[in-house]
Amino acid sequence: MEGSSVRTLEKICVLCGANYGKDKSYVKAAHRLGEVLGKRGINLIYGGRSLGLIGYVSTAANVHGRRVLGIIPSAFTKKNINGKTCGKELKVATMHERLLKMMEFGDAFIALLGGFGTLEENFQIVSWAQLNIHQKPIGVLNVNGFFDGLLSFLDHAVEQKFIA
Repeated sequence: MEGSSVRTLEKICVLCGANYGKDKSYVKAAHRLGEVLGKRGINLIYGGRSLGLIGYVSTAANVHGRRVLGIIPSAFTKKNINGKTCGKELKVATMHERLLKMMEFGDAFIALLGGFGTLEENFQIVSWAQLNIHQKPIGVLNVNGFFDGLLSFLDHAVEQKFIA
């Protein structure tokens, strides 16, 4: 189409948890996401280390020949609390710096399942998009309705004019 532009996604930042969750389908979805990234030639940017769902995403992407960059705060490396990073590792000073680097390096974001840290990072990325700090695509992989309650709340916040 004339006048339209197609965005090429070379690097996708996946935000998700370092736990496995209760439902076995969460692990399958994380592994499948890494496979799809790998097979489509898309490199992975993530929060580093290899435990939980993010371990499945990063390992599958790496096994399928993609470059993987884990960005990890120095506090995590000192304690060695999250396993070993799959692929290249970039150490940063703080969690905030990690998210800034993830935003800088990623062409788009996918929200996968996780807890408070994952939710905080996802909301920060969305807030930055609202403030026009970035215009990168943001997607949610809603495995087995995991995000249904949150999405319902967000619809309510829009309806009540707190979110545009």
